[in-house]
Amino acid sequence: QVQLVESGGGLVQPGGSLRLSCTASGSIFSIYAAGWYRQAPGKQRELVASITNSGLANTADSVKGRFSISRDNAKNTIYLQMNSLKPEDTANYYCNLGGPTLGYWGQGTQVTVSS
Repeated sequence: QVQLVESGGGLVQPGGSLRLSCTASGSIFSIYAAGWYRQAPGKQRELVASITNSGLANTADSVKGRFSISRDNAKNTIYLQMNSLKPEDTANYYCNLGGPTLGYWGQGTQVTVSS
C-alpha cells in the first residue's frame, strides 16, 4: 500500500509563489508516472501537470509557463512549483501516483490565491 502526503498549500496573494510537495511511502515510487490535479468548488478535477518515471514533464495550457513539476526519486517526492499565481488557481490540489484510474491519491492540500 502506497500512501501520499502533500504539503505546501496555503494562502498567497496574486502574483505570489508556492511549492507543493508530495512524499510517498514504499519502495516502488520510481517506477510510476506522477501528476498533480486540482479541483475547485463546483468544478471537475483537472490535471495540472504530469511527469513520467524518467522525468519527462508536461503541464496544462492553463498553467504553462507558470507551473512546473519535478520529482526526486531518491526522496520519493514530487514537487509542483507554482509562480505568478492567479485567483483562478484557487483549488484543492492532489498528487497522484500511477494514474487517475488505478493509482494512488494524496489527501489534498488547499491553495487559495487572494488579496
